[in-house]
Amino acid sequence: MLVLLAFIIIFHITSAALLFVATIDNAWWVGDQFYTDLWKLCVNGTNCTDVLHEDFEGYTTLQAVQASMILATILCCIAFLIFLLQLFRLKQGERFVLTSIIQLMSCLCVMIAASIYTDQREEIHQNNLIYMGTMDGGYGYSFILAWVAFAFTFISGLMYLILRKRK
Repeated sequence: MLVLLAFIIIFHITSAALLFVATIDNAWWVGDQFYTDLWKLCVNGTNCTDVLHEDFEGYTTLQAVQASMILATILCCIAFLIFLLQLFRLKQGERFVLTSIIQLMSCLCVMIAASIYTDQREEIHQNNLIYMGTMDGGYGYSFILAWVAFAFTFISGLMYLILRKRK
């Protein structure tokens, strides 16, 4: 049982780390001479500007993605703290339902953020990349990590729902 508990804790910490990296790092959309994330657009690796400004068309869309990713990260951390509290407070045989619900809410937030970004990517980056003369690029590793974090948080939420406290 101790090995299973250690695996669950490591799995949850990995999910939180993936969410942190996907939210913070600069690689949601990358091209030959630029890379952009939810916060900044960097050209040639040195010239970085804020992605959000009032006259930007995708302003509210990008804010929704930012808010969803931040909320997912916060919920994942809260779920871990609640898991640790429930680990010592629940009676044997009870399930970690509250932890599961919060982790599945985190999963939903990641899915919403990544889905909005996938659907609205052109609108989000059109004005920012238009002066470069190209939008050629591809999804970066932070975007892929967001989808991996979605899978990890989903599996983690299901594990907590199924898991019973045993000796």
